[in-house]
Amino acid sequence: MSVRRTLSAALATLTAAGLLTACGAGDAATGEVKPKGQQGTGINIGPAQHRIRGTKVDAVAAKVPEAIRKRGTLRLGASADASPPLGFYATDDKTRIGSEIDMATLIADTLGLKPQFEEVSWENLFVGLDSSKFDGVLSNVTVTEERKEKYDFATYRLDNIAFEARKGSGWKVKEPKDVAGRTIAVSSGTNQEKILVDWSEQNVKAGRKPVDIKYFQKDTDYYLALRSGRIDAYLGPSPSANYHVASAGQSEIVGTLSGAGDGLQGKIAATTKRAAVWSRRTRPPSTTSCRTVRTPRC
Repeated sequence: MSVRRTLSAALATLTAAGLLTACGAGDAATGEVKPKGQQGTGINIGPAQHRIRGTKVDAVAAKVPEAIRKRGTLRLGASADASPPLGFYATDDKTRIGSEIDMATLIADTLGLKPQFEEVSWENLFVGLDSSKFDGVLSNVTVTEERKEKYDFATYRLDNIAFEARKGSGWKVKEPKDVAGRTIAVSSGTNQEKILVDWSEQNVKAGRKPVDIKYFQKDTDYYLALRSGRIDAYLGPSPSANYHVASAGQSEIVGTLSGAGDGLQGKIAATTKRAAVWSRRTRPPSTTSCRTVRTPRC
């Protein structure tokens, strides 16, 4: 069994025990973000997060490979992108905060290790796993059948995506016809894009207008486009969309889809999740048929 498969087993134990659900405690005195004029506590974005910390659980820590235990650190790859509330920079522009950092710290505490983070571009998360630079990755990564051939996963949240529109739009999105003729922004190369393209094609086949798809790679770009009315909505990860709604107060969620997996052709698989990923390079290719695992690409 590879080092990372053994480590993944430890993380799976943590998930089953419910130890991955704790959040950091906010402290409004150190910096917060909230809509203009909103009363009460906002979202803590200061460097002093006052995180909930865990204690070592011997039964779980015993599952960690000896080499990692002797080193005493858990080397984790994280995305360098600013994607609140998952992972982003505090008001000092250098301290990394977010739910992913909170959970990674709690995981390391429970394993009796010190977390060691390195932020890299998204594609280099996998390069780091393959080269053994990282013990694991805790980031916004979708579980797909193709990736499961190479990596182990310990899932911790549903892979929900959301349509974010201007506040008071009076618009709801549940199926392809609801976005016919609309201008929707999305990031290229994402599962959200695949769904939006597929829905647009379904509309055309049904005699409806296609979706006018616009591409934005930075959150700030689509925020401006949404505010100026150049787009009707943005389709992206639900946590980020909900964070923007809560912090800016100028938009609303008009539709949510669960489990935007790889190659789904617009059909939502409820079992697909985002996850921490762990390499399993030594595992032989699966002999299970495509029909059995229902791989969308078969």
